Amino acid sequence: MIVKMKFLSITGPKEDIDRVVNQYLSKYEIHLENALAQLTEIQHLSPYIQANPYRDALGKANEFVRLLGPEAEISQPEPMEVGEALSFIGELEKKLLENEERRTALETQKTSLENEMRTLTPFRGLPESMKVILNFRFIRCRFGRIGREFYSNFEQYVYDSLDTVFYKSYMDENYVWGVYFAPRTQIDQIDAVLSSMHFERLFISEQYEEYKGTPGEAYAEQEMSLREVTRQIQECKNEAIGILHTEAQRIISARECLNALSVNFDVRKVAACVKEKRDTFYVLCGWMAEKDAYQFQREVEHDENLFCIIEDDRNNIHCKPPTKLKNPRIFKPFEMFIRMYGLPDYREIDPTIFVAITYTFIFGAMFGDVGQGLCLAVGGFLLYHFKKMDLAAIVGVAGIFSTIFGFLFGSVFGFETLEPLWLRPMNAMMDVPFVGQLNTVFIVAIAFGMGLILLSMIFHIVNGIKAKDPENIWFDTNAVAGLVFYGSAAVSIVLLMTGHTMPGAIVLLLMFGVPLLLIFLKEPLTALVKRKKEKIEGGKVMFVVQGFFELFEVLLSYFSNTLSFVRIGAFAVSHAAMMSVVLTLAGAENGGSTNWVVVVLGNLFVCGLEGLIVGIQVLRLEYYEMFSRFYKGTGKEFVPFLYRSKLHGTNGTWKIQGKEKLRKRENI
Repeated sequence: MIVKMKFLSITGPKEDIDRVVNQYLSKYEIHLENALAQLTEIQHLSPYIQANPYRDALGKANEFVRLLGPEAEISQPEPMEVGEALSFIGELEKKLLENEERRTALETQKTSLENEMRTLTPFRGLPESMKVILNFRFIRCRFGRIGREFYSNFEQYVYDSLDTVFYKSYMDENYVWGVYFAPRTQIDQIDAVLSSMHFERLFISEQYEEYKGTPGEAYAEQEMSLREVTRQIQECKNEAIGILHTEAQRIISARECLNALSVNFDVRKVAACVKEKRDTFYVLCGWMAEKDAYQFQREVEHDENLFCIIEDDRNNIHCKPPTKLKNPRIFKPFEMFIRMYGLPDYREIDPTIFVAITYTFIFGAMFGDVGQGLCLAVGGFLLYHFKKMDLAAIVGVAGIFSTIFGFLFGSVFGFETLEPLWLRPMNAMMDVPFVGQLNTVFIVAIAFGMGLILLSMIFHIVNGIKAKDPENIWFDTNAVAGLVFYGSAAVSIVLLMTGHTMPGAIVLLLMFGVPLLLIFLKEPLTALVKRKKEKIEGGKVMFVVQGFFELFEVLLSYFSNTLSFVRIGAFAVSHAAMMSVVLTLAGAENGGSTNWVVVVLGNLFVCGLEGLIVGIQVLRLEYYEMFSRFYKGTGKEFVPFLYRSKLHGTNGTWKIQGKEKLRKRENI
């Protein structure tokens, strides 16, 4: 069902808004509307603009919670004062910032060591220290590498040259690394020649002169330093993690406190300000459940700085009420199907219970088997218990109805060992006048479908009455005119099939002709009832032609929608047929030994594949054959703006009542 709503206007001194939000409104669920858009008749309105003082602290708290990881999900918040929360987050940030600065410095040192070691790696084979090599008086050296494909020519040149010596220190699959020596007076000329032979020079900075010992010894020393720096970095990480885990409880509590304050502070986004003489007042507008609205009004009636008005005149309300669904727990999971199609408008019927009953009943009829139904029921309810999935609960309830129809059909995992309480879908036949023999489940399915279509038309009429729309009450294809026509057709078919006498021609003319005439003339008749002048577009001839084809389409839709319910019987028969094939493959129908592996795999296949297909087909029947006749799904969801929390006394202590999923509405 849809919860009845009341529209509230709340006003008070501008500086008092936080007290009102924290002391009163935070106890209730209120769907706030933009006051500037609603109070268009009030002059000198302005938006309430003020920076949120909790946003930065909340952002830091959220980051700390993210760093906590899975522990944040199991920690429960505790009461915390606003000042304590802000102070705690600031101190924690300072500690972690100091830790981060130390770690950043160590990371920089680590990167520098890795670069130095990367440079030293190819020259670890040199027998002398870098300081000696780089400071020869008459000889200059060049460190570098050359591709292996060019090394043979390079080596030959160096061998033939009396002025150059090359010391190969390292070789990998792509390069040969080393250092060449040449006289100081000829070094520029030799550099040019060897560069043309693809020698790639590596420039060694002066810092390498500080290394003691050979490059190999320097590399080992750097490796030890790298291990020490890496250890210190890990210690910093462990220290930060330790701080977070030690303060996990307080972090969660502070985050929840700041989250509540921040969200409630953001109420200013939908508030308006109005100046009256020297004073400025805030104005809040929104929807609240009727029960909560009257309770809220009683609670604030003695507050001198707060004024609350419950608006009952719809002409003074410029937005449609939001929709808040409230159904018994057993029907709650089926709200998922309603939300998929669209929430009902506030003045529409909530079809949740109707969908819950018809969906599970039709599913059971199309998938009737005791064993498979019990498997679906047990699996669905277990999955819902552990995972809280709405679809799992729906499958569980549908499995119960499958079990019931399994007893009616006498089928257990495809074995027809039970005596059916009603019939066997594949074998039950009945005589139909003018047609001959037809499967009984087909006839029952069509009759059941006609009943659902008639019920959908009644729902349409009820929605029309709620909306005070005469066309949807009297003249629409699903209104009283359509109900009389389709109901007359259904009664006539029943009379024919049962061998009873049909009504006279005059009665039939009234039963069929008058409703069709009303449907044909629905637009001018609606204008007449509303006392409006209806201008016929395109002239009378075009109106008649268009009305004729629309009437033909209406009759065709009645026929196609009715036949669509044949699928209920068709799937009941196909399920029995598929299980018969499985048992035949398993050798269970010819009197031989039964292959139970085939039976189990066949049941799993049929249960999974056909269960999925049946679920989709039933949902199609709900949406296209029933919803299309009475349901629009144009409602807007009731979204509580405020964080549900409670303020104790005046000391600013927040007691978090639960982690609610907060969603920002589009107009905020």
